[in-house]
Amino acid sequence: MYLTCAVLLGFVLDALFGDPNTGLHPACLIGRLVSLAEKILRRVFPKTKGGETVAGVLLWLIVCDASFAVPFFALRWLHGRNFWLGFAAETLLCWLVLACRSLADAGKAVHAAIGKSLADGRKAVAMYVGRDTAELDEPGVIKAAVETVAENTTDGVVAPLIFLLIGGAPLGLLYKAVNTLDSMVGYHNDKYEYFGKFSARMDDVFNFVPARLSAVCLIVAAGMLGLDNRNALRVFRRDRNGHKSPNAGQTESVCAGALHIRLGGDASYFGKTMKKASFGDPDRVVRRTDILQTCDLMRMASMLAFVLCAMLRLILTWPPLG
Repeated sequence: MYLTCAVLLGFVLDALFGDPNTGLHPACLIGRLVSLAEKILRRVFPKTKGGETVAGVLLWLIVCDASFAVPFFALRWLHGRNFWLGFAAETLLCWLVLACRSLADAGKAVHAAIGKSLADGRKAVAMYVGRDTAELDEPGVIKAAVETVAENTTDGVVAPLIFLLIGGAPLGLLYKAVNTLDSMVGYHNDKYEYFGKFSARMDDVFNFVPARLSAVCLIVAAGMLGLDNRNALRVFRRDRNGHKSPNAGQTESVCAGALHIRLGGDASYFGKTMKKASFGDPDRVVRRTDILQTCDLMRMASMLAFVLCAMLRLILTWPPLG
């Protein structure tokens, strides 16, 4: 019950305030550790396939171990001093691990920017996606925003909720490290093809179950919000495994079906066009409002995921020890 309450309060704080803009945010601290460890490891290990692969594994172990161990021992020390002090710290960290409000705000920012001009829309979406945005047309900007919110329903909310409810803030921050590593080094390019391979694979492993739970919650959320949940289920079953990533297509296919639009397709990264699968059918042209509807889907799915995971935890841990 203690941990469920801490996660619930963290979920509420995230919904109310989003991520605080500070360099002391755990994601920022983890990012700095990744950069520092990368510089050191690249100096130590040879620039060969084997050397970079081993360095990449060590990078993952160093960052993930530190991200788990520091909050674990800090919270243990705080709990030993005062229960409420430890509970407050756990709640604070749970808040900082979640990103539901920030993800919705990102979608709204792109929606507002593209309403001003295409150039503003390109600049806004470039802050949240890894693809090249300079040549995107208006539908391309909208689709990029929708895909980002859909995919990050897993990374930013549902997966963190699952790990928080399993192992509290330390396990939630370990997941945050896994996700940060993938976003920083998990690229298919000359610099990170071997160095970032292990981080990319581990991100796939950690998100395998959460991505599928996210998809199920999005399908239910679509029905609750008056969208086409039957088509969402149909497209999910047909297209979900088309993406190179085993996880990204799960949520993108659901959103494409619920909105009756086509997502995905080829995209440019670092000046090179990459072949990517498409999700859904082009039943209509995309609209700016699709971004806001995807944000609504994400929020509703996040609440459903919390309820499901919290209920499961309470069932599995009942009666409480002691």
